[in-house]
Amino acid sequence: MAFLSFGAALQESPVFDETAHIGAGLSYVQKLDLRLNPEHPPLSKAVSGLFLALRGTRADYSGPAWRISKDFVPAIAGEWSFGHWVVTRWNDPAVTLIWARVPMLLLTLLLGWSIFMYAVRLGGIAGGLICLVVFVTEPVFLAFGPLVLTDIPVTLFSVLTIRAFADLWRKPERATIGIFALYLAGALLCKFSALIVLPGLLGTGLSTHVIRLRGQPTEDAERKAWLRLRWRATGMGLLLTVILVYVFYLVLSWNQPTSALERLGSSLPAVVLRRALLPPAIYLGGMFLVLFSFNRLSFLLGHAYPNGVWFYYPVVFALKTQLGFLGLLSLQMFLGLFRRLSTERADPVVPIELQMHWRTLRVTFVVFAGVCLLSHFDISIRHFSVPLALLILMLAPMPRMLQSMPGAPRGVVLSVSGIVAALIVSCLFTAVRTYPWYFPYVNAIGMGKPAYTLMSDSNVDWNQSLPEVERFVEQHGVEDLALDSYSLADDTVFVPRSHVWDCQAPQPSDANRWAVVSANMILDGHNCAWLLNYPHEALAGGSMYAFQLPALIPSEGSPAGPPRVADRRKFLRVAFDFKALMLQFLRHPETITEDPRPKL
Repeated sequence: MAFLSFGAALQESPVFDETAHIGAGLSYVQKLDLRLNPEHPPLSKAVSGLFLALRGTRADYSGPAWRISKDFVPAIAGEWSFGHWVVTRWNDPAVTLIWARVPMLLLTLLLGWSIFMYAVRLGGIAGGLICLVVFVTEPVFLAFGPLVLTDIPVTLFSVLTIRAFADLWRKPERATIGIFALYLAGALLCKFSALIVLPGLLGTGLSTHVIRLRGQPTEDAERKAWLRLRWRATGMGLLLTVILVYVFYLVLSWNQPTSALERLGSSLPAVVLRRALLPPAIYLGGMFLVLFSFNRLSFLLGHAYPNGVWFYYPVVFALKTQLGFLGLLSLQMFLGLFRRLSTERADPVVPIELQMHWRTLRVTFVVFAGVCLLSHFDISIRHFSVPLALLILMLAPMPRMLQSMPGAPRGVVLSVSGIVAALIVSCLFTAVRTYPWYFPYVNAIGMGKPAYTLMSDSNVDWNQSLPEVERFVEQHGVEDLALDSYSLADDTVFVPRSHVWDCQAPQPSDANRWAVVSANMILDGHNCAWLLNYPHEALAGGSMYAFQLPALIPSEGSPAGPPRVADRRKFLRVAFDFKALMLQFLRHPETITEDPRPKL
């Protein structure tokens, strides 16, 4: 996984969110100031920033992008400009990306190790190896693992939290309380969606009031004492979690101006109070910003939806998961049904002392997956990474289920075991064959259709393929490339002989020109299906497409021509030209104002 995942990342430009995260993380460590990127908790960005700071990465904290970001609204624009200059202007882009991504890769590998060790406890060494192989070959983790994002780190700490909670209920001691609080704090410091784990944990605890664990006291007084001890330990763990999160925010915001709380006054007690209240203000402000943008347009199976649909994640999961994994899940369900219908008594597939671990795993998965299904935030498979990791862990008991198939002939057991082995090998084959284009991966269920006809956003392209575009430019001797990317970045850093282009509005001077368009822009981000009438080739596994424009650009609205003005789509459905505005801020941060939004 280290070679495949990081090898792919070495060939990729910064993805959509990464530039803002890298600059913000560096500033957290160097300045102890959380003004940038408050819409995500700071831990994963700070870890990346720590590696960059140790390497000696430079940043100009006297420039306009940093100074204007002291206030909340302009900071939304300032974080992109500051990150752009950190990655591409003040430092070498390739070296900066390597140092920023190495700690993310280490966290991804740690997630794999955690899944393996947890699976070994649940299903023995064979179960652990099955889960490990599935994890290290899963395209989602291979694609997003080494990138400076929040999804994989929150998955790591969520898995550790689930295990620690079950340990706490098994042995409610100081050590288990502390470990639970540490892991839960880590999850909450990575991403706001980690809060979804809490209902799963509390629901598991409440389930013991109704469905007893084996060994749980049955006598009323003993049962109440048993439960009281564990709920008290859980409460202490949650209190310690709040303290840890607060202290982390307090330290990393120590030098941040408290102007957001200036209404409290400027006297010495007010200044102290402002400093003390700044951490929760930052956390709650970031959470509010996320909730404000929670309802997003989604694109699935060629259709655009005004908001999320319940079947989004099941469909995307089915399309972007290796077939070997889907086969193992189906086989797991078959084995479970076989055991349930069998008249012979079968031994438990999970050790009795780990009942709470197995229950916590399943209940938390149901809660997290349920929230994802009901959510209107249907953008990318990466937002399903926590349920995905829990699904992998649920494969752990499979070897014991095979060993204890009640009433099954030995030949049947051996045949099913052979199927398991074949599915595992197919996972390895998929990971190697797909390298290095993990972003646009779609399995055979997609029936060979281009990924952009099935889904959008980081499921297909997140602007990671600019080095491949530059190779295309070199190979074809293109002097001026028209580039319509899915980004808020200055693409000329990686493709110098390119200019920003809107595939919906070609000019007569574009005739005979080569144009490269993000796959997301063809049907979703923009309305550019007209380009498919002309010679084209896929780049980076189908993340982007190169088109040879015709000798004469057809008129708007014609059968093979660009869309009419009324049929054009704004990027990200923003009412103004968001890409042009952000490009201006990236190149000229001095133009960012107190309210950077254009007047409509």
